[in-house]
Amino acid sequence: MKRTFGALLTILGIIGIIWGAYAFLMGGDGIAVGQFTAAVPFVIGLIFFFSGISLVKTTKDQT
Repeated sequence: MKRTFGALLTILGIIGIIWGAYAFLMGGDGIAVGQFTAAVPFVIGLIFFFSGISLVKTTKDQT
């Protein structure tokens, strides 16, 4: 269960990082997010990504 949640957090983190980077590079053209407000999904994506990776790494397999 923890590994599944960790994988989900990792995937959501990747999506947030990509969305934040894309919005920052586009400068707000065609997206509802401005250039500097794009830092919010990027930072949240980083938090989700690293917490998901940490959760997957520290959870042991049950046999």
